[in-house]
Amino acid sequence: MSARVRLSPTRATSAKTAERRSTGFLLLTLGRIVRRPLGKFGAVATALLVVMALAAPLLAPYSPYVQHEGQELLAPSAKYLLGTDDFGRDILSRVIYGSRLSFLVGIVSVLLGVAVGVTSGLVAGSWGGWVEGLTMRFYDALMAFPAILLGIAVATVLGPGVINAAIAVGIVSMPQFARIARAAMLAEKGKDYVSAARTLGASDTRIVFRHVLPNATSPVLVQMSLAMAFAVLLEASLSFLGLGAQPPEPSWGSMLNTSRSFLRQAPWYGIVPGVFLSLLLLALNLLADAVRDALDPRQINLA
Repeated sequence: MSARVRLSPTRATSAKTAERRSTGFLLLTLGRIVRRPLGKFGAVATALLVVMALAAPLLAPYSPYVQHEGQELLAPSAKYLLGTDDFGRDILSRVIYGSRLSFLVGIVSVLLGVAVGVTSGLVAGSWGGWVEGLTMRFYDALMAFPAILLGIAVATVLGPGVINAAIAVGIVSMPQFARIARAAMLAEKGKDYVSAARTLGASDTRIVFRHVLPNATSPVLVQMSLAMAFAVLLEASLSFLGLGAQPPEPSWGSMLNTSRSFLRQAPWYGIVPGVFLSLLLLALNLLADAVRDALDPRQINLA
């Protein structure tokens, strides 16, 4: 006979209540974001750029790799809306596909920074002693280097490439997430609910990740939105220096680097990727500011 495992009515009701609260929290936060004009602009612009990246095969008029012989450095026209580069490739298509690399590096690096930085910060704040000292001194050493210099050093060791650039950016972002998580752990571990959980026999791992981590969600979300913009900019910088995406991969940073030799002859070559990069950075920063205000209890209108 097969045994059926059923949730008790109390546990099932508790799970549904938690799910409704989580959904309500997300909708409430989104509403606070879009009520601000700059937040609405950042959210809409970011969403449009995400759609552009996801629908690149449908939106790009040409392949970003195809070279049209005899049509190098053409000005914007009906055939090539944003002109062509020095190899006759359609700039609009390469810019659209380049957004995929920017978001890929941004998402991978932020997830890496969150996974390692938040985990190590929570553990350091929970254990204290030499573990906390060693962990935070390591991150202090990383923060002593300028971000671009540290990114160049890591990318040089790992070698050029999109994934290696994402890892380099992720390593650069780890200290900020670790410091936020450690601060949250130090603020929460002395509270009554943590003492009650420990009295009931909860393990340190359960206390850290089941009870304390949810209370650190708000500052981590704000830092994630800020780190995303920073990751996009640092990826473009590494690609500009030849340590990110390698030819013929379309990357906004590498396009800016190549366009320097043709600024007088074809100024649109550098202007187009520069405009898209600036728009994405502006949108992400405005969205980060809106997320920070939406999650800040002091900014919430309780009336």
